[in-house]
Amino acid sequence: MSEPVPYRRTFVRLLGFLRPFRTSLIVSIVLAAGSQLAQIAILLLTGRVIDEAIRPRDRGALTLFVGAILVLGLVKALLMVGRRFISGRQALGVEFDLRGVLYAHLLRLSFGFYDRHQTGQLMSRATIDLQAVRFFLGYSLIFFAQHVLTIVGVTAVMFWLEWRLALAALAITPLIVLLAYRYSHVSHPVLREVQQRLADVTTVAEENVVGVHVVKSFAQERQEQEKFERRSDAVFAASVHANRQRALYVPLLAFVPLLAQAAVLLVGGRMVVSGSLSVGDFFTFNLLVVLLVLPLRQLGILIGQGQRATASGERIFEVLDEVEEVRDRPGARPLSGGEGRIRFEGVDFGYGPGRPVLEGIDLELAAGRTVALIGHTGSGKTTLASLVPRFYDVTAGRVTVDGVDVRDLRLQSLRGSIGIVAQDPFLFSATVRENIAFGALEITDDEVEQAARLAQAHAFIEELPEGYETVIGERGITLSGGQRQRLAIARALIVNPRILILDDATASVDATTEARIRVGFREAMQGRTTLIIAHRLSTIALADELVVLDRGRIAGRGTHEELLATNAVYREIHDHGLLEQELAERLEATA
Repeated sequence: MSEPVPYRRTFVRLLGFLRPFRTSLIVSIVLAAGSQLAQIAILLLTGRVIDEAIRPRDRGALTLFVGAILVLGLVKALLMVGRRFISGRQALGVEFDLRGVLYAHLLRLSFGFYDRHQTGQLMSRATIDLQAVRFFLGYSLIFFAQHVLTIVGVTAVMFWLEWRLALAALAITPLIVLLAYRYSHVSHPVLREVQQRLADVTTVAEENVVGVHVVKSFAQERQEQEKFERRSDAVFAASVHANRQRALYVPLLAFVPLLAQAAVLLVGGRMVVSGSLSVGDFFTFNLLVVLLVLPLRQLGILIGQGQRATASGERIFEVLDEVEEVRDRPGARPLSGGEGRIRFEGVDFGYGPGRPVLEGIDLELAAGRTVALIGHTGSGKTTLASLVPRFYDVTAGRVTVDGVDVRDLRLQSLRGSIGIVAQDPFLFSATVRENIAFGALEITDDEVEQAARLAQAHAFIEELPEGYETVIGERGITLSGGQRQRLAIARALIVNPRILILDDATASVDATTEARIRVGFREAMQGRTTLIIAHRLSTIALADELVVLDRGRIAGRGTHEELLATNAVYREIHDHGLLEQELAERLEATA
């Protein structure tokens, strides 16, 4: 029984998106009310036609009444056109605003949020859920207001015509209200479950489209199809449950108003026979009951749409209510001039309570130096590097750049001073030029080409069909691994960063490609503080100094020769690297 409280809160928050459209909402409701008043007037004139034109056989009055009915019909049509035009624009405006708010918030959320949520779930909120909210706020809410006004107007006219007959017609109203309330109460959790299951289907579909190469490589089409069908079955089961409720309540909400119609026919018919009610008023009364039945029948449908929209709204607000874990502090300032000196002072970090990843890290990287982070998988290398651009905040200690705590710097300024090349760089489905210039607001073609030359990418770009204007496929799928890496290096260099982070950037390429990329790295590292995360000995050789991490702690620091002589962890990693290198050379020799 605690469900109605968050339901009402969510509903009120959804109405908040109508605030910029208050005028159009009011105008739409006024136009809707006007069209319904015109309809009621037409029904009243129809009764008058019987009593004052047809029965007296007055052709002039008949012509006059018919003309008035046609005019009212034209007015009603014009009012409906205006209402539909305004409400349609309002619906699209609500969708536009809500989508913009949701997308902007998603961009601001920190890496930790995306670590916890699936892409398909987020896409479902931004599409299916948003459409449900848009339809309700743009259309259903106006229909609801229109129906309420119709019920009020028809009821008033009924009491004006014959209060006793009006009481007979409206006697079933409490039962309709009770059914509508009960339907709204039981349908909300079920419709929310439907939305969640739809999101699960979206997640599976998104993963298989993005990972189609992996699916086909391992011949897992049937297994993935079965997984999709299981999720679809869950949607089907939840939808059947929701449809079962609808099948019960909507017909009841449609049948109960017919009792009012039967009561009017019975009581009104006797009143006509007794002479206390004219035939015209009896006819008008029946038309009014018919007009009243439609809004009462629509209550169930509109309540269901409201419940679906509220369930979708809850899922959207779950995202909007997520706190930006990493954001600018009050008074944060831009990163001033400096050479890129980095310090880790007593740094602890964990991705969650009881899950420490780094402990007691004290490390200084001198400006302009190249330092390689070495360690076994899971030792915390990438995590340590991700603290510099403040992708995550430390749980203890602090990280400084040129003497300033990164938490006291504006994120845009900090990250604009750092170039990052990941192991699997993401490229957009855009031109080569647009991908390289992604991080720079205003950049010339010459600067793009210069960055590409530094990254040893210019030669292969010139060989592409359209050169720098070649549109590459989604995620850079039309390029080789080495080409993607060199474009990523160029993209990192285009912002002229003072700090460069190379996160295992050559792990997925062959030795020949790696040699070309290393040439690009040497050019890129000139005059920049560089942090290299690497496993290959050839990449480690680029560093001036090595730092060994073991289980989240610094296990050693020094040159290659010093660590090889004194550090067991590094010696193990080095010897393993030699074995891999020898094996690769043997395979190459026998190929």
